[in-house]
Amino acid sequence: MKKLMVLGAAVCVALSFTSCKSSESAYKKAYEKAKAQERTGYNENTTSNESTDVPVVAPVETQPVTETRVVDNYDNEAVRRENVSVVNGAGLQSYSVVVGSFGVKANAEGLQQRLNNAGYNAQIAYNAGNNMYRVVATTFDSKASAVQSRNQLRSQYPDAWLLAK
Repeated sequence: MKKLMVLGAAVCVALSFTSCKSSESAYKKAYEKAKAQERTGYNENTTSNESTDVPVVAPVETQPVTETRVVDNYDNEAVRRENVSVVNGAGLQSYSVVVGSFGVKANAEGLQQRLNNAGYNAQIAYNAGNNMYRVVATTFDSKASAVQSRNQLRSQYPDAWLLAK
């Protein structure tokens, strides 16, 4: 008896799922109809009994639109503020680009060595609160320079981020 009830319930569930499918062709037909009306300018709601006495309005002269471009503004760029101390390196300026974070100092030193070999003046900073070693590829006094450097480094280090003192 239980098997029969379970089988009946399964059939009901299967039927309910298959009957709720939306018809893609109905959506496609409605879309094509709207597009055809848009092309011809035809509107179903208009009738031929409407008055043809439409006042003529002179066209308004418009001034050409001038485009104003905003010069790169780096105020909206996300910056993390962390209390870090330099473990290995010359010292951090106001904004730094972090390309790696490690819990093991040896791993951070390995990335620092690779960056130094690539021509960067990489440094290691320690965040005691997180117990993490941050590998800093570049450091700058201006935020704009740091953002540009981070954007260039993201080709090799997609998770690069900005650290502020």
